[in-house]
Amino acid sequence: MVMAQEKKLVDSVSGWLRLYDDGSVDRIWTGPLEFKFMAEPVPAHEQFVDGVATRDVIIDDKSGLRVRLYLPEPAPGETGKLPVLVHFHGGGFCISEANWFMYYHVYTEFARSARVICVSPYLRLAPENRLPAAMDDGLSSLLWLQSLAKGDSHEPWLSEHADFNRVFLIGDSSGGNVVHEVAARAGNLDLSPVRLAGGVPIHPGFVRSERSRSELEKPQTPFLTLDMLDKFLSLALPVGSNKDHPITCPMGEAAPPLEGLKLPPILLCVASMDLIVDTEMEYYGAMKKANKEVELFVSLGMTHSFYLNKVAVDSDPNTGKQTRDLIAKVKEFINKH
Repeated sequence: MVMAQEKKLVDSVSGWLRLYDDGSVDRIWTGPLEFKFMAEPVPAHEQFVDGVATRDVIIDDKSGLRVRLYLPEPAPGETGKLPVLVHFHGGGFCISEANWFMYYHVYTEFARSARVICVSPYLRLAPENRLPAAMDDGLSSLLWLQSLAKGDSHEPWLSEHADFNRVFLIGDSSGGNVVHEVAARAGNLDLSPVRLAGGVPIHPGFVRSERSRSELEKPQTPFLTLDMLDKFLSLALPVGSNKDHPITCPMGEAAPPLEGLKLPPILLCVASMDLIVDTEMEYYGAMKKANKEVELFVSLGMTHSFYLNKVAVDSDPNTGKQTRDLIAKVKEFINKH
């Protein structure tokens, strides 16, 4: 009898991911237990809970691509259609799902307070699906909205309640990279009757192959360590690429010149203590130099993706306030455009 060979651990990444010699990947959180609930899925609920209903919809039968929808309960006297916020989850392109609690607690709040319908695709993950897979999924979500707006397909929550003239992209961490790339691709397409009204990269994973000063000096957190930054991107980027790739360094020499891109207004959100704040600010400077409509919002004293950390949001008054301020700023940006 041939004994099955036990698979061997090849690499692990900061409690978030384990890679085996047979190519399989384990994404069960092995870090501190008090954070485990944030990486657990929240089941969809089509009835309103705390003013928001959610459901999962397959938008592409061929690929099986799904999105999670968040619909706010109608407010008294509210009759108009609602803007659409297309959300791209973070996780260094390698971990996390659209239904994780860390996104649920933030994006139900966005739906409720900003009066938007949120559409969050389950982006394919690396290393099984290397980039540009996540970018392709992001664009597919936008093209699905176009098919709904034209009446070529139907999804009652969106077909009945969405204002397709006000579609915004938003993304956390690596999801911020998806915002930039999908917005850039959309600039070459006729999406009518959909209008892409704005993009909100929050703490995007814009980096260079050379370490920045902030990477060397700012604190590492469970949401971003240098180990995660290096290993996730090496697993996600096309084979043979480094961090100077256009997806991770859109302001770099290898990327298409920003001047030539047709981009919507951008609200770039950064945190002053983020490991990668220096390269995010370099992107901001490059966008300004290219005469793009870009606004900057800084969360002072905060670290990477701080607002996803429900433990800190609930226990630290400053983190709670900074989270409310961030949501209020995005709401203001949506109302302006």
